[in-house]
Amino acid sequence: QVQLVESGGGLVQAGGSLRLSCAATGLSFPFSTYTMGWFRQAPGKEREFVAAISRNTGLKFYAESLKGRFTISRVNAENTVYLQMISLQHEDTAVYYCAADRFGTGNRSPGVYDYWGQGTQVTVSS
Repeated sequence: QVQLVESGGGLVQAGGSLRLSCAATGLSFPFSTYTMGWFRQAPGKEREFVAAISRNTGLKFYAESLKGRFTISRVNAENTVYLQMISLQHEDTAVYYCAADRFGTGNRSPGVYDYWGQGTQVTVSS
């Protein structure tokens, strides 16, 4: 059974930083062969792409509006993907989800991802 477990969310003041983690277990193939993505969903809004890091090559993709503040990384030996967030703003408040895509490279569409975590809440106070 595949599980993606996010952690690291919480309450932070505007201008602060957080690092989210997502640990994967139960994957049928090596973790390195999955593209991993981060998405977020604010109340009343659709789930939106945040960042992705491709399988095998580790190419990184970001939502244009988040470039420079968010950094995605992965440690394949730990089956973990990270999202470092700095200069957080109230508008970054959302539930953050990680997802795994077996065949894609850096898809921004949630629909192509095969597995999802339960999400971790990030709340930025202004």
